[in-house]
Amino acid sequence: MAEETFQLTARISTDNPKAIKRVLKEVLPKGSVTKTDDGFLIKAKVAGENARKLNKVLLSALRRVEKKTRLRSEWASEKTVEKFFDYVPKGTVSP
Repeated sequence: MAEETFQLTARISTDNPKAIKRVLKEVLPKGSVTKTDDGFLIKAKVAGENARKLNKVLLSALRRVEKKTRLRSEWASEKTVEKFFDYVPKGTVSP
């Protein structure tokens, strides 16, 4: 399957921002990471096979350092916008 480019927009809630920020810099080195009251706002371009796998990789990396981390994400490609809460898909919209 061919790789697609996705525009990621995500909100991350965590009890350990220092550890999560370190992971975000490793996983999304060119992404924009903005501190919020309860975590971070992330914007990045990510290439991969599909949004579900990319979301799983990101959340798994975050949860390795902080199990209570929450991820609310939107993965937009040319074809669709897919929304997730943690690992659970919350809808797909075709532009």
